[in-house]
Amino acid sequence: MNNQQKKWFYLIILSIVWGSSFILMKKALLGVTPVQLGALRMIFTAVFLLSVAFPSIKKIKKKHWKYIIYTALAGTFIPGFLFAFAITSIDSSIVSILNSFTPFNTLIFGALVFGFAFKKAQLFGILIGLIGTLILILKGADVNSNQNYWYALLVIIASVGYALNANMVKKYLHDLDALAITTGNFLLLIIPAIIVLSFTDFFTTFDVKNEVLMHSLGYLAILSVVGTGVAKTIYNKLVQISDPVFSSSVTYLIPLVAIFWGVLDGEKLSLIQVLGGVIVLLGVYFVNKKK
Repeated sequence: MNNQQKKWFYLIILSIVWGSSFILMKKALLGVTPVQLGALRMIFTAVFLLSVAFPSIKKIKKKHWKYIIYTALAGTFIPGFLFAFAITSIDSSIVSILNSFTPFNTLIFGALVFGFAFKKAQLFGILIGLIGTLILILKGADVNSNQNYWYALLVIIASVGYALNANMVKKYLHDLDALAITTGNFLLLIIPAIIVLSFTDFFTTFDVKNEVLMHSLGYLAILSVVGTGVAKTIYNKLVQISDPVFSSSVTYLIPLVAIFWGVLDGEKLSLIQVLGGVIVLLGVYFVNKKK
């Protein structure tokens, strides 16, 4: 496949994998706390990557390590905990839609911080997307009055982290193998994740006879290996062969998969929220529209 075909192939694969990750997080949270979920996800992913891809670390040069640290924090460590907390209070399908803020933030930070150019149509798309997201938040709070939609702010903050990550990979790590970037990220994160986990009661309450806990760890294993380790590597490669805005547009396809799983799991979604989602998609059309 040429790069044009590859980037669309990667985009579709990522939308399926990451779209399924929200329901996996929801199921995992039945047996672990948000902090435990975030820490265990990083530990599982780190063990997997270091066991199969440790030699790729040799490709990382001294000039790269600073940005490996930044991308590890902005693209994995901080969002990992923010999403875990958000899903405890908001339906997983709605969280996935709110994650659609990522391309907007990628465009804004790419232009203001990293010097990437953008078109007027993209700015127009940002404004449309913001309107759609506002509809989702306000209507969601009305339909699900028992849910705390202030947690939507956590998702938006996480999307800023993803935006910074995408721009840094494109500008500063474009010459580094995608697998090396991902493995380097988790090499740095495994110790902090273990420290965070040690401050919870996970080690003192762990019981292999606890079926709920073991099921949660099973969901976490799938989430970590496929949804984080493999998917992050594909995403880094996608950023390198396309551009940050196109790559982050995967967050507009993710809700289609996440909503499918959410509805199967009994989550509520109103017609107005669907309209809000359509408006967000219209926004991405303008963001990615060619001249």
